[in-house]
Amino acid sequence: MMEDRGEPAGALVRPYAVTQGRTRPRLEIAIEALVETTTRGRSANANGGRGGEHRVIASLCDGRVQSLAEIAAQMRLPLGVARVLIADMAADGMVAVYEPTSLEDGNDAVGTELLERVLSGLRRL
Repeated sequence: MMEDRGEPAGALVRPYAVTQGRTRPRLEIAIEALVETTTRGRSANANGGRGGEHRVIASLCDGRVQSLAEIAAQMRLPLGVARVLIADMAADGMVAVYEPTSLEDGNDAVGTELLERVLSGLRRL
């Protein structure tokens, strides 16, 4: 027996409908990758551009760089759905995605602030 949480029966189906059923993003984006709205994204958002989810992402990342995990948590979306939406937006120039630097690049330390923000985003999931 399923617990009734006051959500419609198709609550989990809708996010996948937003991605047109796609589960694979155009670009691979790490969970800790940082996302920022570009000038093009701000302009499209102001003009009522794409779908509602795209507008929310553009608003969340306008003036505040956020990780993929944080965006998914704030929007209450599965990570895979958020990844597809953000990859689409990045491919269209609506957001800039900053991938974390790998340790192989000679960087020994990952910023504490970044790790705290990712952990915070994961807790919200």
